[in-house]
Amino acid sequence: MFGWKILLSMLAMNALLGWTSRAMAQSASSKHRLTIEQLIDIKHPSDPIWSPDGKHVVYAWDRAGVANLYAASADGQGQPQALTAFPEGQVEGAFWSRDSQTVYFPHEGGLWQVAIAGGAPKPAWKTTAHESNIVSSPDGTRVAFVRHNTEVAEGAVHKSDLVVRSLEDGSESVVAQDSVSISRPIWSPDGSNLAYTAGFKTVNHDETPAYSGRKIIYRISEYLPGQMYAVKIAGGQPVAIGKPGEYGGLAWVDATHLAYDGESKDFKKYSIYVADASNGKPRVIQEITEDQFWSIPDWGEAGAQPWPSPDGRWIAFLSDEDGWDHLYVMASAGGKAVQITKGKFEAWRPSWSHDSTRIAFDANEPDRPGDRHVGVANIGGDPSHATVIYLTAGNGTNIDPHWSADDKFLVYQHTDTRNAADLFAIEAKANSKPIRLSHSMPAGIDISQFVEPQFVRFPGADGKPVPGWLFVPKNLDGTKKHPAIIWIHGDGVNQNYDGWHVQRNYAVYYSFHQYLLQQGYVVFAPDYRGSIGYGRDWRNGVYMDVGGKDAKDAWMSANYLKTLPYVDSDRIGVWGLTYGGFFTLIAMTDQPKLFSAGVDVAGVVDYVMYYSDPYYIM
Repeated sequence: MFGWKILLSMLAMNALLGWTSRAMAQSASSKHRLTIEQLIDIKHPSDPIWSPDGKHVVYAWDRAGVANLYAASADGQGQPQALTAFPEGQVEGAFWSRDSQTVYFPHEGGLWQVAIAGGAPKPAWKTTAHESNIVSSPDGTRVAFVRHNTEVAEGAVHKSDLVVRSLEDGSESVVAQDSVSISRPIWSPDGSNLAYTAGFKTVNHDETPAYSGRKIIYRISEYLPGQMYAVKIAGGQPVAIGKPGEYGGLAWVDATHLAYDGESKDFKKYSIYVADASNGKPRVIQEITEDQFWSIPDWGEAGAQPWPSPDGRWIAFLSDEDGWDHLYVMASAGGKAVQITKGKFEAWRPSWSHDSTRIAFDANEPDRPGDRHVGVANIGGDPSHATVIYLTAGNGTNIDPHWSADDKFLVYQHTDTRNAADLFAIEAKANSKPIRLSHSMPAGIDISQFVEPQFVRFPGADGKPVPGWLFVPKNLDGTKKHPAIIWIHGDGVNQNYDGWHVQRNYAVYYSFHQYLLQQGYVVFAPDYRGSIGYGRDWRNGVYMDVGGKDAKDAWMSANYLKTLPYVDSDRIGVWGLTYGGFFTLIAMTDQPKLFSAGVDVAGVVDYVMYYSDPYYIM
C-alpha cells in the first residue's frame, strides 16, 4: 500500500499551481476544513467472516497501514470491539473456532488466538519455527500450515513442510515436504485431502552495466512458477495436478476433484479445468476464445475464476461472451453453461450459499457505472430457471457479499460520497434493510462538506466519449479562475466509483482529493479506455496499444477542463499511481505546455524495457 508520506508529496503541487489563501476561503470554512490528521484516521475494513452461530462478524480494520481485528455484533447493536491492538503490521487470515468463542489468526510466524469475550491475544502454541499459510479444516478441529525450515539440517533436502495439527490435543503430522517452497494449502470439503503449490521461487540477478566513471549495480528478480499438488492427510505421495505454473483459481470441487483456470500464452483463450486428485490429469470443461485478449480481472476486483458450489454439483464463473462481465453456471461434470445475469452491466465477485442453491454477487447499472449493488441469483436445482433479486439500492458501491452460516444474511462492503468503506449486513430476501456494522469515518469530520462527483463524458482519442468524474468545490466562485488537478487511476483494469474507492490504496487518494477540494481545487478523474466497469470493448480498447489511446484519453481530460469557465487553463496539474504514474510521465513529456505540474507515484518509466526484461513473467 502506498502511504500518506507519498500523498504528502502532492502538497508540493500547491505552489506550482498558484494555490492561494483566497482559494481556501472560497471553499469550506476553516472550522470544518479537513486536515491531513483527520484523513489518516479514516479506517478501512476488510476480510469479514461470520461466526458459526451468526452472532458476530470479525474483520480487519486498517488505519494508516496498521490493521487490527475487530468484532461487530451482527444485529448492529453497540460499537465494534477491538480484539487486537498491535502497533504495526497487518492482521489477516483470521478464522473462528467451532463454538464461536475464539478467533484464531496468524501473527509473528505462528498461530494466535483471542477470546471473543475479551482478553489479551496469545499464541495458540509455542514455536520457534516460522509458520505461515495457516488455514482451518472444514470442521474446525485442525489447521494446515507451512513450516519453513530456515536452518536445514545436514543431509536434509526440504525447506518447507506442510503440517496438519490438531487444535484439540496439539498432535502434528507432516503430510508433504518440498526442497524449495510450499504455499496456499486448501482443504478438501471432507477434510481428507490438501491441495497446495510447491517449488515456486524468486531468483535475484545482479546487473552491472558498463557505464564509464561509476559502477552501478541493480537487482532484477526472476519468478519461477511452481507446481500444484494434492495429497491425502492419512498418508501417501503428493500427486502433481496439471502442468507447472497452472494454478489460477485452484479450488476443490468435491473430495476427489479440483478445479482451476488458465490462459493461453497469447491471452486469447481462457480455460477452466477439472482434475482428478488421484492421478492429476485435467480435462477442460469450459473454454472461452477472445478475438483480442481475456481481460476480466482474476483478483478481488472481479473474481474471474471457477467457483465450485459447496455440494460439488455446479461451477460458477464469469464470462464477457456477450460483451459484458456476467455470471454463468455449469455442471461440474461438464456441459453447456447457463448465463445467469444479462444486460449492459458487469456482475462480479460471486459467492455460493452453503446449501448450493443461491449465488450472491455485486453488479453495477447501465446508467450508473460507478454504483454497485448486491444481488442474489436463486439457482435452485436448475440454473436455466434462475431468478435474480437485488438487495441494495440507491447511490453507493456495495460489493463482496459473504453468506452467514445459516444462509439467512449477507455481509458486504459499502462506500458512497459521504462514507468511506464500511461493513453492512442484510437479510437475503427482497425489501430487506441494511444493518450497519462499522463506522470508518472519524466522528470529528463534517461529512456534509464532502464534494459529490458528477459523472460526465468528454471527447477522447479518436473522438470516442471517455467517462470521467468531475469534482467542483462547494461554493466555488464561478466568475473566477481556479486551479485543477487530474487524477489518473492505476492498474489499467480499475475504475473510479461514485464515492470512496472500494480498495484501501485508492481510497486514500480519494480522501486526499476531498482535502484538495476544500483548498479550492477542481479535481477530475477519467476512466480512460482499458478501465473496468464499462464492458469488454472499453476494457479491451488498449489491445496492442499500451500507452497509446488510453494515455491520450487521460491527458485529454485537460482539454475538457479548459472548456469549463471556472478552470484556469494555466494551472492544471496531473498525477497518478503506477500505470497512472506512467500516464503522468507521458502527459508531462508529450504535452509540456498543457500541464503546470505533475507527480508520478511508482509509475513505470518505459514499458518497452519493462516487457523486454528477460526476467519479467507475464
